[in-house]
Amino acid sequence: MENTVVKLRCQRIGCDAMFTEDDNLDGSCQYHDSGPVFHDGMKAWSCCKKKSHDFSLFLQIPGCKKGKHTTEKQVIAPAKKKPVPPPTAAAAPSTNGYPSMKDSCSRCRQGFFCSDHGSQSKPVTIVEEKPVNLAGDASAENNSSLEVPKLPKKIVGINEPQVCKNKGCGQTFKEKDNHETACSYHPGPAVFHDRMRGWKCCDVHVKEFDEFITIPPCAKGWHNADPVS
Repeated sequence: MENTVVKLRCQRIGCDAMFTEDDNLDGSCQYHDSGPVFHDGMKAWSCCKKKSHDFSLFLQIPGCKKGKHTTEKQVIAPAKKKPVPPPTAAAAPSTNGYPSMKDSCSRCRQGFFCSDHGSQSKPVTIVEEKPVNLAGDASAENNSSLEVPKLPKKIVGINEPQVCKNKGCGQTFKEKDNHETACSYHPGPAVFHDRMRGWKCCDVHVKEFDEFITIPPCAKGWHNADPVS
């Protein structure tokens, strides 16, 4: 009875060949000793850095190591990761007696973001206002700062010439001659719109400014040298 030769399948990654113990010589197995890496559609072997976009071509990349066939499952060494450098510490403030660049920057000193020196964490100092009594009794200092001095009212004699400030009048008058129909004026207001000039009170509008100032007044009243009062 003839002895049956049993062929075994190699379990190394990238080999997958059939072998017997008699033909398992050193160097007969060609394999990859590290696992694959898949990133952005690219397939690569971490051991030999060979890569391909096509998966079938990737599997055909020959192994980069040689040895004997084995039936034991290959333990894949994890791909080496690039060490991440530790974050660099912020530069210590200058101790040579001179101010740092951040200390000399006006935006940084006020706590605002500065593209030259990065953001600042210094809080902005807020000056609190002095409290005021809600009952209406403020301090004497606050009252003095809020008081507006009143201008003394001008005393005019009845024979002193004055200029009427009513719109459309502008005449010189004396108070002794002033009465309820002495002034001809426009109660207004003046309207300027779409190159037209006119008075809203009498609804007269013209194009030229010379014509506008000659529009006859539409109301009668007292002359007034101080229309604000």
